[in-house]
Amino acid sequence: MSEKIVLIDGHSILNRAFYGLPDLTNAEGLHTNAIYGFLTILFKTLEEENAQYLTVAFDEHAPTFRHNMYEAYKGTRKPMPQELREQVPIIRDVLEAMGVTIVSREGYEADDILGTLARKGEAAGMEVTVLSGDRDLLQLATEHVKIRIPKTRGGKTTVEDYDGRGVLEAYQLTPPQIIELKALMGDSSDNIPGIPGVGEKTATKILLEYGTIENAYAHVEEIKPNKAKESLKEHYDLAKLSKELATICTDCPLDYSFEEARLKDLFTQEAYEWFKELEFKNLLNRFENTSSKNKAEEHFQRVTDLSQADAFLSKAKKADRAGVHLLLEKGEVLGLGVALGEKEKIEAAFFPVEGFLTERYLLEQLEGICRGAGQTASLNVKEMLSRIQIEEHSRMFDGGIAAYLLNPLKSAYTYDDIAKEYLGLMVPAREDLLGKVSYKKGLEEKEEEVTVSCCYMAYVALAGIEPLTKALEETGMLSLFREMEMPLLFTLHDMEAAGIQVEGEELKEYGSRLEVRIKELESIIYQKAGEEFNINSPKQLGVILFEKMQLPGGKKTKTGYSTAADVLDKLAPDHSVVADILEYRQLTKLKSTYADGLANYIGEDGRIHSNFNQTITATGRISSTEPNLQNIPVRMELGRLIRKVFVPREGCIFLDADYSQIELRVLAHMSGDEKLIQAYSEAQDIHRMTASQVFHVPFDQVTDLQRRNAKAVNFGIVYGISSFGLSQDLSITRKEAAQYIENYFETYPKIKGFLDGLVKQGKEQGYVTTLFGRRRPVPELKSSNFMQRSFGERVAMNAPIQGTAADIIKIAMIRVNEALKERKLETKLILQVHDELLLEVYEEELEEVSRILEKEMKQAADLAVSLEIDMHTGRNWYEAK
Repeated sequence: MSEKIVLIDGHSILNRAFYGLPDLTNAEGLHTNAIYGFLTILFKTLEEENAQYLTVAFDEHAPTFRHNMYEAYKGTRKPMPQELREQVPIIRDVLEAMGVTIVSREGYEADDILGTLARKGEAAGMEVTVLSGDRDLLQLATEHVKIRIPKTRGGKTTVEDYDGRGVLEAYQLTPPQIIELKALMGDSSDNIPGIPGVGEKTATKILLEYGTIENAYAHVEEIKPNKAKESLKEHYDLAKLSKELATICTDCPLDYSFEEARLKDLFTQEAYEWFKELEFKNLLNRFENTSSKNKAEEHFQRVTDLSQADAFLSKAKKADRAGVHLLLEKGEVLGLGVALGEKEKIEAAFFPVEGFLTERYLLEQLEGICRGAGQTASLNVKEMLSRIQIEEHSRMFDGGIAAYLLNPLKSAYTYDDIAKEYLGLMVPAREDLLGKVSYKKGLEEKEEEVTVSCCYMAYVALAGIEPLTKALEETGMLSLFREMEMPLLFTLHDMEAAGIQVEGEELKEYGSRLEVRIKELESIIYQKAGEEFNINSPKQLGVILFEKMQLPGGKKTKTGYSTAADVLDKLAPDHSVVADILEYRQLTKLKSTYADGLANYIGEDGRIHSNFNQTITATGRISSTEPNLQNIPVRMELGRLIRKVFVPREGCIFLDADYSQIELRVLAHMSGDEKLIQAYSEAQDIHRMTASQVFHVPFDQVTDLQRRNAKAVNFGIVYGISSFGLSQDLSITRKEAAQYIENYFETYPKIKGFLDGLVKQGKEQGYVTTLFGRRRPVPELKSSNFMQRSFGERVAMNAPIQGTAADIIKIAMIRVNEALKERKLETKLILQVHDELLLEVYEEELEEVSRILEKEMKQAADLAVSLEIDMHTGRNWYEAK
């Protein structure tokens, strides 16, 4: 039986994978989708072909002869996207690590190399498989040379196979005639021009009759249709050039040995390290015999005996460092993981709630460890605080928060990711061990897997202390971690525990009022439309508005007309039915999300206990979930009225304070612009002053409209707004908006330099920083996509300002909460909404708490301009705001 060789077109398969798979990046921000797709196709092909030899051909960067021929005709080729370009040297390194033979030669393209090796292999009596996305290679197909063309769509790859007979069946032409076909019809993907006006159908018909372009030209007067005849007559030189471009060289001078290309074990130690670096977890199971698998699990144990538990946990209480993980699921304690030791000598144990190891026993032991050990690490300290009392945050280390600071762009900070990024270990993820099975169910069905998962969480928390601390120190964020994020964790826990009281009956009544207005709007909309339809269906709504009612501005997509808010907002001032629809949408959202939705979160104590998250947003802002209390509507009165259902407990009053224009004040300080600083120092109306400067009118003659427009410019600048965005916001021309922005930068000249400097820093360093050193990576600035780069520029300008404002309010929250505790006051900080703090104050404490709140918020940061707050009290949140 003949041996088989697989030849792969490196750039072609990499390119197919890049465009066929969604974007992927590893922890360092390296794009990896093309590499992952290439390897997936490679492994699948080798499994299917059962080959003995493998070679991958790559184009050299130097221009080839055929490339230069095309340049002479049409100029430069379309450049490779940067996200793909950066993956080319990596795949070559990965293949070398796997021991794969790579061939390239200056002056020849990959398909020339493939053509030469295919003919060599065939001559040596081998079966040859060529893998490429380039259909030019079909010209090589014979009885013993098979061309495989992969297609990747939606993450799924299918492959078309062609031998000599297969080409004839698919194209009605012999493999050598594929060259003639490309000469006539061209191939834009491979930079072959062809001749104008001749498609595949016409080209095939010509070749079936005349065989070659030379013979067709010899009989050009006989060719039909007339358009093809005239095109061939006029552009025969182009057809000949195209034929040369399409013809693959099969005798390149190559220094190549089949024996060197013989397949060996691809799954080497070096390849394993690359797969870890690239985070290809799904491919790591191919390395079953690799010695790199960590030995940590050899020191994991499941402990159910009380005396053994006492002995291990007693050691933990006296240790310099301990790693812990409280296994909680839906509020129920299922067990405790504890890790002790250093580096390779770390041992971990899992203690399930079982027998004498009761929930109470484990919580007492955990509390004892947190108080007794020199330092206790966990990947989710706040979750533990819901079940135990810990006062000294300086003795706690939260690895999840540390990992978040180091890379705030990730959606989660799991133990397996932290192990890979900071410990150099590939460990099984929770999903690898348990799939979709809950921990509670796992304790019944997968006891060993739960033990491994929980031990790893404690192990990684402990082992991660040193590398995470070092990384924080190197990036200048260690003090941010210790002095802001760790204390904040305790403040957020206190807020979650306190919760906010909700009047359930008031909430129902609010929902009923919304329901009445929604029904009214439905009737009005049906009447104006002349028929009933599903207002919530974008498809039906689009037909009604843009076909039946013939409203202007209809943009039809594959799924129907767009009825997005920005489309309807433009129509609303001139068409009352659109305004009604927008109001209907707002009210139905209010009812479902708030009037109905909030009721599901009211606890037995009549309070809502939201979760406050500090590892979700890239800028450092705190977010609120289950439910989101930071997204209570404020733009429309009916939306604001929902705040009336939030009330203080008996004997208390709400005290609400929010920073006045904090982001503009941060901008004034960070830019150092004297005019803006002076305006704040003199307590001027900043928007009126900006309007006076931008519109060149005296301060006392600024109109309300001019002030509103200036306000939009002021806040727009903070968010890196473009002339297009400002023109949309103010309903003015783009030219006028550009003039507004130009005038603004003339008024505050240092702001322009500051913002440009941020973009420059983002491009050079890959990140921007807040006043307190918090980093925000901006990988979008390196994108080859203009829209992505533009977004990156806006992020680079805004993140330091928004992030600094977020840092300031975090400092204020920590100080206010600590002051309340130090003075043993009953008042609680219960809510934070961006620049606003809400406190539930016992009435006899109001005067003292007001002083604390004002002092700590105003003195949270020492800026070139003062921090000012607006403070109000109320019998509900609506009144206080």
